[in-house]
Amino acid sequence: MEQTNEQAEQAGTDDGKTTADAARHRRMAAWRASERVLTRPGMNQRLGEQLAVLAADAGSVHDLDDWTDLYGNGVVAELEQRVASLLGFPAAAFFPTGTMAQQVALRCWAGRTGNATVALHPLAHPEVHEGGALAAVSGLRTVHPTTEPRLPTADEVQELADPFGTLMLELPLRDAGFVLPTWDELVAVVNAARERDAVVHFDGARLWECEPHFGHTLAEIAGLADSVYVSFYKSLDGLSGAALAGPRELVEEARLWRHRYGGQLFQQFPAALSALLGLERELPRLPSYVAHARVVAAALTEGFAASATPWFRVHPDPPHTHQFQVWLPYAPEALNEAAVRQAEETKTTLFRVWSAPPSGPPGVSYTEVTVTEPGLTWTPDDVRTAVTDFTTRLPLG
Repeated sequence: MEQTNEQAEQAGTDDGKTTADAARHRRMAAWRASERVLTRPGMNQRLGEQLAVLAADAGSVHDLDDWTDLYGNGVVAELEQRVASLLGFPAAAFFPTGTMAQQVALRCWAGRTGNATVALHPLAHPEVHEGGALAAVSGLRTVHPTTEPRLPTADEVQELADPFGTLMLELPLRDAGFVLPTWDELVAVVNAARERDAVVHFDGARLWECEPHFGHTLAEIAGLADSVYVSFYKSLDGLSGAALAGPRELVEEARLWRHRYGGQLFQQFPAALSALLGLERELPRLPSYVAHARVVAAALTEGFAASATPWFRVHPDPPHTHQFQVWLPYAPEALNEAAVRQAEETKTTLFRVWSAPPSGPPGVSYTEVTVTEPGLTWTPDDVRTAVTDFTTRLPLG
């Protein structure tokens, strides 16, 4: 799975410490103390807080007098049925991680198509965030229909020189800025893959928030593909876990490979309960988050345009989901200091973590902006005011 910038900072060293403990603790304290934020993810809560929320709310989505799950029955099986129904597939299987779910899905399709080549974007999750696992673990080969920072077009898929058995599309493409094609473009690229006798798999880690952009239901979107993976801890703010949905025969084979990959866990009820809570609470709210992300993005553009900032970019403009990127011509150290000082001194967190891009000139940074329930109270004037305050904390020249 990919890490956010703040998650990467929490990766411990051998002695249990982190290389940026002081900075991270300062940032976390500033975020927690902020009275105005655009998002407040559960992963920033303390252990006791997470446990208390789950204990208080889980009874609203499942009978807590039920027996705990064992190797995937009980509440885990209920979650699988719920996901299969939402996505319009006959079956779904719960996985402890999305990385494992996609490894298994692509491996199963390779066996069924007789072609171990997967066509996908070079910025797709398996290429950037999984340590080369498709080749190292599953013996799969990848090819890239395009290197442009967007999903491939139908022409690019049709013209790809290499034969491939599976086309994998990440919806939205996170590392390109949470970008999506239009509905017609998506239909066309799926049809192009079919004309190449390939199956189509959706990396739908963030599929839940795609309905407003496409103007179609989750089942209609997922129905274009042969299989879909979804995450429970990203947009739904669950503890962890993922699901693979598809034809019943594929899902049964996937369960076998899940066991072989070490994913047949003894008990998973905390993750399953938090996923059900996410489906019950966050899923219906996502369209409002997407709509307000466009308001926030427009106000950010206005705020930076009125500032002394040499240049900026909000991408995509307008956002395709409730997440988007902001780019500025400063080093990440300067931007992170400005962001944390703003949070400490004004109790307002506008931006969280800034990073340098993987390639490109020095002195350029980007951040990912997410709008969830706490951000719905922000007016355009609130955003512009916060931008003005933030830019006054940046170095001159």
